[in-house]
Amino acid sequence: MCGLRTAETVDAAVEAGADAVGFVFAPGSVRLIEAADAAALVARVPAGVETVGVFRGQPIDEVLRLAREAGVGTIQLHGDEPDDHFARAADAGFRTIRAISAARFTAAGHAGAQRLLIDATVPGSGTTFSPADLPVPPTVDWLLAGGLRPDNVAALIAAFGPSGVDVSSGVEAEPGVKDPALIRAFVAATRP
Repeated sequence: MCGLRTAETVDAAVEAGADAVGFVFAPGSVRLIEAADAAALVARVPAGVETVGVFRGQPIDEVLRLAREAGVGTIQLHGDEPDDHFARAADAGFRTIRAISAARFTAAGHAGAQRLLIDATVPGSGTTFSPADLPVPPTVDWLLAGGLRPDNVAALIAAFGPSGVDVSSGVEAEPGVKDPALIRAFVAATRP
């Protein structure tokens, strides 16, 4: 459950059974949150639920500073970050996720990161892609993203067989504003 910015939506995600909650620190995003505000939300998250900081094209020193200030356990990098950014994050004690579009994924596309997030060709667009767009399946744990909603996530999980899924716009009432009812419906749809 990504792009959370309020206590109400963090609580809804946790109570619904989300395995992870994400906070966006990428400048220019409608889901942007300040590190101090994210830290207050991270404090609400029980042990066992992963907390993720999402970054895009930012200097690694800034990423590490913001992740520490927010208190997240995982760093997710969207962009063309070099492998050494993932190594530095891991050395600093963070788990790592590399986000990449299906169009750019190759079997070696996970270099440096512990996990992958594979998104639509235009990440953040709210559009899906088909299994044909991913002819070589990942060989590491990976998350499916891109256009997922409560009404389509079960079918897409069946079609792709990912380790997990990531949603943001698919549980929003409007861009950047999460809907607790959609959050609950989404999590319920991912469970057998």
